[in-house]
Amino acid sequence: MTVLDKFRLDDKVVIVTGASSGLGVSFAEACAQAGADVVLAARRVEKLGATAELVRKAGRRALTVQTDVVDPEQCTALVDAAMNEFGRVDVLVNNAGVGTAVPATRETPEEFRQVIDVNLNGSYWAAQACARVMQPGSSIVNIASILGITTAGLPQAAYSASKAAVIGLTRDLAQQWGSRKGIRVNAIAPGFFESEMTDQYKPGYLEQTIASRTVLQRKGDPTELAATLVWLTSPAGGYVTGQTIIVDGGVTIT
Repeated sequence: MTVLDKFRLDDKVVIVTGASSGLGVSFAEACAQAGADVVLAARRVEKLGATAELVRKAGRRALTVQTDVVDPEQCTALVDAAMNEFGRVDVLVNNAGVGTAVPATRETPEEFRQVIDVNLNGSYWAAQACARVMQPGSSIVNIASILGITTAGLPQAAYSASKAAVIGLTRDLAQQWGSRKGIRVNAIAPGFFESEMTDQYKPGYLEQTIASRTVLQRKGDPTELAATLVWLTSPAGGYVTGQTIIVDGGVTIT
């Protein structure tokens, strides 16, 4: 096996949550291009068809499953569907998430709990369901955020708290499942990439923040993030576990 061969995911089965839009689409397409069959999960199942077509154009099989990750039973059903269709689960990409920007004195308990429920609890339920069937050598990647490490000047207490918790969850699951199950667990903390959350920013905010905080003076390209994912989940990342890989153009060093 050459060095470049180590970046392949040939014949692996990857589950991507939140695969109906944004970065989830890029993750699914990249995994297919690297040789994996992909199980696509999201609440908006009607939007998964376009992602499935990208997977098939890359020459791989796609399965779409309507899933709300806040429900542990739906996470179990997702894994059952993957096992019934493909007979294995090798990679989980915990990408499903929501974001808000509500001042802390005005954020309601329901708003705060919803963000925690999706971003933290949903990541846990999906990881738990997958770990029950994963074989040694499998990999879980949780999508965290630089807002779990620093601040971007917006009122995002719930989102920041949830992503900081995901980083802590990643470390603990890596410790628990590394020696017992041979499962690697890592996180990726993206900086500023276009997504449904950045679409909610006020006009000019993203550009201003990039100019003042990002060393590379540009937003990230989704393929750059997807390439990091492929590395982490492939044999090329086989000795990496419990880590949070920051992909932010230098935001966290300013």
